[in-house]
Parts: sequence; structure tokens; C-alpha cells
Amino acid sequence: MNLRMSLVSASLLALSLGAVTTPTHAAWPQSVNDQGMPSLAPMLDLITPGVVSISVQGTQKTSRRIPEVFRPFINPNQQTRERPFRGLGSGVIIDADNGYIATNHHVVNNADEIMVTLSDGRQLEATLIGSDPESDIALLQIEAKNLTAVKQADSDKLRVGDFTVAIGNPFGLGQTVTSGIVSALGRSGLNIEKFENFIQTDAAINSGNSGGALVNLHGELIGINTAIIGPNGGNVGIGFAIPSNMVKNLTDQILQYGEVRRGILGIAGQPLTTELAKNFGIDTKHGAFVNQVMPDSAAEEAGLEPGDIIVKVNNKTIKGFSELRARIATLGAGAKVKLEIIRDGKTKQFTVKLKDNKNVNIQAKAIHRALTGAVLSDNSSSSEGGVLVSDLADNSPAQQFGLEKGDIIIGVDRTSIDSLKALRKYLKNSNAIAALRIIRDNRNMYLIIR
Repeated sequence: MNLRMSLVSASLLALSLGAVTTPTHAAWPQSVNDQGMPSLAPMLDLITPGVVSISVQGTQKTSRRIPEVFRPFINPNQQTRERPFRGLGSGVIIDADNGYIATNHHVVNNADEIMVTLSDGRQLEATLIGSDPESDIALLQIEAKNLTAVKQADSDKLRVGDFTVAIGNPFGLGQTVTSGIVSALGRSGLNIEKFENFIQTDAAINSGNSGGALVNLHGELIGINTAIIGPNGGNVGIGFAIPSNMVKNLTDQILQYGEVRRGILGIAGQPLTTELAKNFGIDTKHGAFVNQVMPDSAAEEAGLEPGDIIVKVNNKTIKGFSELRARIATLGAGAKVKLEIIRDGKTKQFTVKLKDNKNVNIQAKAIHRALTGAVLSDNSSSSEGGVLVSDLADNSPAQQFGLEKGDIIIGVDRTSIDSLKALRKYLKNSNAIAALRIIRDNRNMYLIIR
């Protein structure tokens, strides 16, 4: 029986019983004992303009189902094919002045076009500044005025039981708000991402909420919603968000380098188990046991030793090795980290400066459109620094403006440039036309870009 037939049957039953009356309901009270009813509406009015809907389209390669016996006779290029796709997600404006939006990597992965819809109905094309698949964070940028940013909270101060509000675009319905509490902290081992340190919440999160905001009752961002556990993709009250501190660390690195410059501690280890704690004569239930310290690593230089038990990172207690790994990996190379360890039953403090496992090269498109096609890196061959053009694509805008592989950018207009960070900062605030001062074959020259 469909809904319409059910309503008709109910009306006939009422008529037969002589009970045709207009139902009445008591109005909801506006106040109790002259006190206004609690509501999230005032807070949401302020921050919901900072949460956006994202739609993407692109192509992705898929493998064709070819019987094994025929594969040797088919060109490998014909064993895959490109298929168009569309997707929906959410994002959070974290910088209104510059139009920066944080979202999930999986929301925009392989997208050829990214469209952002604001709460006031404006639709804008977004540029991907950079992303990190291992932590599932991406940073977008839009050009628009009168944007609202969501203020970021210190997620390290969260406690289980704190109230949460999730805002996003589930199933493409449009902006939707749900509420709950922090169910757990430091969740890992879910095999959702490589680096996991999730906030778990029972606020309803569904498909399309990915990249949306998890906020506290002050309207401050405490996490980026990213995943759920539930049958058939439906919500059963187990959702996960990337903590806001982790998001800030990652987006700051993307802004500075165009990618995440992952910090390396240089240890191998495992979670502290009850048996290990008993063997070492300590009462601590949580921590990371250090099995090995790598030679010439940041850990060795700071004085860590095998057998140490790391219990705190930057004064924050850690549950196990997975949480330690996620925290370290998202802090960034060069970051100074305070570690609290237990050694021989005594607590010790160490300050470690994280190392980098590679030279950082960035795609210059994120710095200036005229530099598209150039790959840039900090120039380490001179004490004066500068920015090295380490690679250049043929017929790219950067090549058309006159850049060559091996050029070293040492200034823009009348300002000296000693690093990628300085170049990005200057060009972000420059006019449409800029004069790059470069060194080529030990000679100075200027190139004009626009």
C-alpha cells in the first residue's frame, strides 16, 4: 500500500467511526520560567556561510576485465580506459581574505573542474593549491569577496563528551546540520588513511559530508569530517574527523611549499602493551615503545635511545605508536617537538628538530599562473638562497614568459627573494605584472610576467 492509499484508508476509517475532527497540538513554548529555550541557531547563523558545497567532475582510469589468456595479445594501453566521473562533497573556508578552503583529498582527487557553491548561492570555480593523499587533506582557493571563515579551535583541548555539530552537504541535499558529542579521541588503525588520529563523533555524517566542518558550541572548527563506519555507507553514529590542529599544520605546509613536507623523527617502534609496561616496571598504560633509533636521525641527535617509552608529544598524552606517527608526520620538517619519555622508570624531556626525507620541489602554478609548467625548489647551492627552476615543461606559460631550466630567481621587482616562502608571499600580494630578477649563466637579468 502506497502512502496516498494509506491516507485514504485512514480517512474512511475515521468517517466510519464518526471521529472526523481537526487534530490540535500544543504550541512549543518560547521560554520556560522566563528563560529562552536553548538553541544552536544563533551560533549557526554566524558560521554556516563558512561551509561550502563542492562539486567536481573529471576522468579516471579503470581496468578493463580481460581474461588472463588474452592479456599477452592486447596492448597494455588498451587494457585501461578513461571514464568520466562526477562527485559531491563539502569544504570549510579557513581564510576569508585569501579565499582558502580546506576539504578532503578524496573529494577533489583526479578532478578536472572544481566548483564551489556558497551558502548565499554564488557558484565559483576553485583552484587546487595542493593536497596530501596520505592524510586526506586538500587546500582550494576561490576569488570572491564577502566570505566568512570558520575560526579554528585547539583540537588538543577536546575531551570525550564535548558537544559537536557537523555541517556539510550529505547526498547533495544542500547544507545540513547534525549534532552529537565527541565519542573518542586519537582513533587509529582503521586503514582509512596512512596517518590516522581521528576524532570520533556520533553526529550524523553521511556521503557528501566529506570535507565539511565539525565544530564546537562556540562555532569553532575542531575537525574536518572525512569518514564513517556503517553498513551500505549509511550513518550509524560512528563518524570520523581529522583534528583541526592537524588540518592547520598540513594546510600551512601546502601554502608554503605547495605540498606537505613531512617531518621525520627517525625511530621504529610499537604500541606500549601491558606486558611491555610490566617488564619495564612502569604503570603507564599508553605510549609508544622505541625499538630502534636510526643513525643520523633527529631522534639520535636529540638523545633518544632504544627502550625509551614516548608518552607525550608537545605536552599532549599519546595513546600509542600510530598516534605518535600521525602527529609527527603532520608537523612538518624543521618543526621543533617536545617529547616526554620514560627511561629506566624516570621521566625525561627532549626537544627534537624534525628532519626532511627529501628536497622539496613544488609545482609553481600554485604561486602564480604565469609560472605554470615550472618546478621550483629552494636554492641550496648558495648562502644567499633564491629559488631554483629545477624543471620546465615545453610550451608552458613559464617557458613562454622566458624562464629556463637552471634559472635562479633572486628577486621580484625591487624585493630580494631568498626562498620559496618569500616568493609565494610577495607574489600573493603583488599586482598583475611582476618583474622577476634571475641569475642565468652567472648574469643578472629581468623577466616580466603577468
